[in-house]
Amino acid sequence: MARNLKTIKHSLKGMVDKIAQNVANYLLQINAIKLSPQNPFTWASGIKSPIYCDNRLILSYPEVRNNIKNALKEARTQFGDYDLVAGVATSGIPFAALLSDATNEPMIYVRSKAKGHGRQKMTEGKFEPGQKVLVIEDLISTGGSCLKAVENLRADGLEVVGVLAIFSYGFDQADENFAKHNCAFNTLSNFPTMLEEATKAKYIEDSDLETIQNWRKNPKHWLDTHVSKTTK
Repeated sequence: MARNLKTIKHSLKGMVDKIAQNVANYLLQINAIKLSPQNPFTWASGIKSPIYCDNRLILSYPEVRNNIKNALKEARTQFGDYDLVAGVATSGIPFAALLSDATNEPMIYVRSKAKGHGRQKMTEGKFEPGQKVLVIEDLISTGGSCLKAVENLRADGLEVVGVLAIFSYGFDQADENFAKHNCAFNTLSNFPTMLEEATKAKYIEDSDLETIQNWRKNPKHWLDTHVSKTTK
């Protein structure tokens, strides 16, 4: 029995790893993930970054979109039973719609802010207090906006079984934030897997690998270190 259980766990890990590799390659192929260590992007927060992720591009590529939908369908099973799928406004909504359509499950969504008229609700759609909900997000950086949605759902009496997203930068702060909110989360793919696939497919040079890895360790101060190294 113990041997069979070990085999099952190994098989599940293999499935998760394969999904992560496939999704990373999809995102790289359609330029949903762009890597530019020499000319960093500027995030809305002001952080300079060698990586930019725009998963909304998935919607423009039917074949990739279908593969992401199937990956979400597979990955959702790790959260156990639930009653509803919830999308986080705005980028999580289309992917929640894809999943709920694939599984024939009801869907709701969470606004980024309450409506200024009517009932001023945060959560839109049909639900009942006590129902279990799986939250869908497109991207996790620190988890801040996603966890606000989780708290709003809980305030409406719903039980959040977890958050499933397409990609994560793998920041320690995200792990800490989700732990503080006692909320499980997982992603179809992740930063280390993406870097491995990008290196194999020559989207980046081997010499840039350390630079990008260093960014993830200290994104707020990475540019200072990066500039000092490139100007020596």
